[in-house]
Amino acid sequence: MQTVDFFTPIVDTPYEYGAIAAANAMSDIYAMGGEVAVRAEHCAFPPELPAGLLGEILRGGAEMVRSAGAAIAGGHTIQDKEPKYGLAVTGMVHPDTS
Repeated sequence: MQTVDFFTPIVDTPYEYGAIAAANAMSDIYAMGGEVAVRAEHCAFPPELPAGLLGEILRGGAEMVRSAGAAIAGGHTIQDKEPKYGLAVTGMVHPDTS
């Protein structure tokens, strides 16, 4: 199964924003009875955003993914006027799960 989810900042702390976005994307897989396998990050950031803030967003997401026993396997980043962060998630579910 696959899902993709991303959004603009919902909290003021970059690390927490990344962690929340990652948890939110993984929750779609869990809601369908699956286990998270791999994730790909998708980001849009203004070019004037300090690199340290970007790093904290990505660190928050990566640590949340790692805590679920999954791995980040790439992604895509573009420039945009407003920050956006999220992940595409691939999960596995047993065929007998309903």
